[in-house]
Amino acid sequence: MDRNSFSFVVYIIHACANKWNKRPSEVYRGLQSSGCIDNYLVPHYEILHTQGTDFVVSDIEEYMQSRGVAV
Repeated sequence: MDRNSFSFVVYIIHACANKWNKRPSEVYRGLQSSGCIDNYLVPHYEILHTQGTDFVVSDIEEYMQSRGVAV
């Protein structure tokens, strides 16, 4: 993971935490356990970082729900 994708992941963790009223550490654990960070956010950084924050957070919600992880 390079510096740009790392910064993006941190930003998205905080955006999700704000929307879901959770601590960033809780969101990180959920994203990590579902594979969202390694299998979705980092590999698709080039496309995702051009999208709006609300779109990316909603997309993550769908990703998590499809894997049976509650947000």
